[in-house]
Amino acid sequence: MIEGNSNHCQIVRDSIVGNREVDEQTYASLTILTERLERLKNLDENFGDVEFSSAVKKLKVRKNAVAVG
Repeated sequence: MIEGNSNHCQIVRDSIVGNREVDEQTYASLTILTERLERLKNLDENFGDVEFSSAVKKLKVRKNAVAVG
């Protein structure tokens, strides 16, 4: 399971830095990581202030813009 987590992180990271194309796999990994972060926040209030980097936030905005446009 840890390997799968790092794979999603690696896919998103590689997409952000330009080592791979931003594609459906990038957005799928981003969705999975978002869901996992929300679950973590719900499990323990100590994680309430944890958030994605500004680069990941921009990628999420880009995804939403593509979905609307």
